[in-house]
Parts: sequence; structure tokens; C-alpha cells
Amino acid sequence: MRIGLYPGTFDPITLGHVDIIQRAMALVDRLVIGVAINRDKGPLFDLDQRVAMVRAECDQITARTGGEIVVHPFENLLIDCARDVGAQVIVRGLRAVADFEYEFQMVGMNRALDASIETVFMMADARRQAIASKLVKEIARLGGDVSKFVTPPVAEALVSRYR
Repeated sequence: MRIGLYPGTFDPITLGHVDIIQRAMALVDRLVIGVAINRDKGPLFDLDQRVAMVRAECDQITARTGGEIVVHPFENLLIDCARDVGAQVIVRGLRAVADFEYEFQMVGMNRALDASIETVFMMADARRQAIASKLVKEIARLGGDVSKFVTPPVAEALVSRYR
């Protein structure tokens, strides 16, 4: 069984994330969405809220397309999380050159820790390249419309959070 791991903080999950999840499903038999705890980032939503949002979006995807998606919170090293879930591949989404520079370093470190786990980069869909969770939160905080960047339930969660 081919198992892929798509890690992130998903604070919140955006349409860009959903795009990568849907496309990554074609590459693996099981896709594990690793929701990083990452206390250093100071997330807007707590872990349980982020996991619930990711799970709800993934349930929608599997209802439409089939396949298997598992949502897995983690706080350890990414490579250890990949081992924990049996992933042979880590899936990463890229929006721009700046993303690649950071990801290139991460791949080098991960390969040094475990060369048996590959990393696959997926370019963001052109319509989704500008979407970043940080910017979505900023728009929501300032009262802007985030409906072009997240699904309706996530938009409602953002509005409620900043109310």
C-alpha cells in the first residue's frame, strides 16, 4: 500500500490545501493529513478545532472521490511522523520560489535523517497560488470576505473567531 503524508498546521485549511489533498489522492492509496501542533506558530485555532476542520473537509473529498484519508495530529519531527504512519512519501505544496527554497532545505535534512522516505512537490493550482493561511486570517481579522479562499464552514469559523 502506498501511503503519503501531507503535513501542515492547517490554521485554517484553505482551498489551496484542499486542492493539494485532492490531487495527492491520485498518487497514493492512503493519504495521511498530518496536522502539526507547532506551538511556536501560535495558531489561531487550537489543535482539536484544526483537526475537526481538516476532517470535515477530507470527509467531503472522500465522499466525492473515494479513497482513504486519515487525519493525524503530530508534534514530533516530520520524518518521525512519516515513519509512525508508514508513509513512503511526503507531499508538499509549492506556491512560489520562496516556498521552494525553504522546502529544499527541509528535504535535505529529512533525507539525511531517513533517505528511504521521498518528498514529492506539487505546484499549487494557478487559481490558488496566492492563498496562504496567514493572509486568509488577516483578511478575516480585518472584516474582509474570505469566501474565495476557504470553504463556507471554514469561513464561518473564521468570522466567529474574530467576532
